[in-house]
Amino acid sequence: MNSDDNMSTTQFGRYFEDFIIGEEILHQGSKTIFESDNNFFSLLTMNHHPVHINLDYAEQKQHRQLLVVGTLVFSLVVGITVPDISGKAIANLEYEEIKHLHPVFINDTLYARTKILAKRESKSKIDRGIVHVETIAYNQHKQNVLSFKRKVLVPKKT
Repeated sequence: MNSDDNMSTTQFGRYFEDFIIGEEILHQGSKTIFESDNNFFSLLTMNHHPVHINLDYAEQKQHRQLLVVGTLVFSLVVGITVPDISGKAIANLEYEEIKHLHPVFINDTLYARTKILAKRESKSKIDRGIVHVETIAYNQHKQNVLSFKRKVLVPKKT
């Protein structure tokens, strides 16, 4: 017996035809944000605001703890959605209406869900289409922390 006989493959990303308008996808990935993640991202992106990297400073401010950099939250959530939304993408065409809904703190865990808002075939190439989605990220307390919409160019099945 060949070992491949008992194996199944999982789909990474979707083709244009696989997206159903109105469908909501609960993404399987999640990520706890550690202090090292926030520090590295702050250094990498040159965001040295003390509310992200100085505990003494942050403790004297509104939330009394370090805040995770908002663009790190956004980047992680986009990444969480890749297997279900843009895994087969030709390109992400547009991000819109990025909203930070609740602060994210060190040791928060991010989860996400995405709703398929619309889709249309490409006007210039028949082998692809554009899918419009909205993603909501939430933490371990089920508080929505981020939302954004995007348009993704994805291939059709061949």
